[in-house]
Amino acid sequence: MPQPAEAAFFDLDNTMVRGASLYYLARGLHARHFFSRRELQLFARRSLHFALRGENLGHLVEVRELALALVAGHRTADLRAIGEEVYDEYVGAKVRPGTQALASRHLAAGVPVWLVTAAPVELADVIARRLGLTGALGTVAENVDGTYTGRLIGEPLHGEAKARAVRDLAARRGLDLARCAAYSDSANDLPLLSMVGQPVAVNPDATLRRHAAAHGWPVHEFRHWRTAARWTARLGTAGLAGAAAVSLVGLVQRRSGRP
Repeated sequence: MPQPAEAAFFDLDNTMVRGASLYYLARGLHARHFFSRRELQLFARRSLHFALRGENLGHLVEVRELALALVAGHRTADLRAIGEEVYDEYVGAKVRPGTQALASRHLAAGVPVWLVTAAPVELADVIARRLGLTGALGTVAENVDGTYTGRLIGEPLHGEAKARAVRDLAARRGLDLARCAAYSDSANDLPLLSMVGQPVAVNPDATLRRHAAAHGWPVHEFRHWRTAARWTARLGTAGLAGAAAVSLVGLVQRRSGRP
């Protein structure tokens, strides 16, 4: 009998991408007159809190409800098209080269790589495809005849729900979770990290950092571009693209004066 397959699962916000992807989508929607500046400012405040302190379920629920209300009545095809533009305008520049190099190493070894996130699946699909990943799991908003209703199908992929989604995917695709890897920055993803054979903390919050140290999990810190550059240089051929991207990001940051 064939041996069960392995795969790698990557969280999105603050793991693969710096900051909150939903906020970048909100900026794109605001620029296209989906909602007001005041509503965008709400997204911005929650995004800043998220970037500084990590995920908070209460904030995620609040922003999710606002996002659902804002897209209600709009066409799913329109949101997917805007997702492509949002990637070009905001998200692509926020991809963490060190984390991308980790994913590239799995792909180079023939291992499928899935993005797993509480962000809308439409945006997750775009990001996964642009990064050359195998696919994405994300939060699914209900639509009727291609128009959003303002309700969800199932739960947001957060915490236990994210772990269940990965477990379901593993069952469908014949994956052996003991041979799989998972990467995240947040202690909220401990249910996912704890059920795979290769859990890895990336840019971890304080709780996840302590848990990783106590359990001997690898920890990668990519929140400073020089750290990412040193790490990707050690990856060899699989990390060359990521290292080049790190250098470009560093050049842009030095010229703009951003940290």
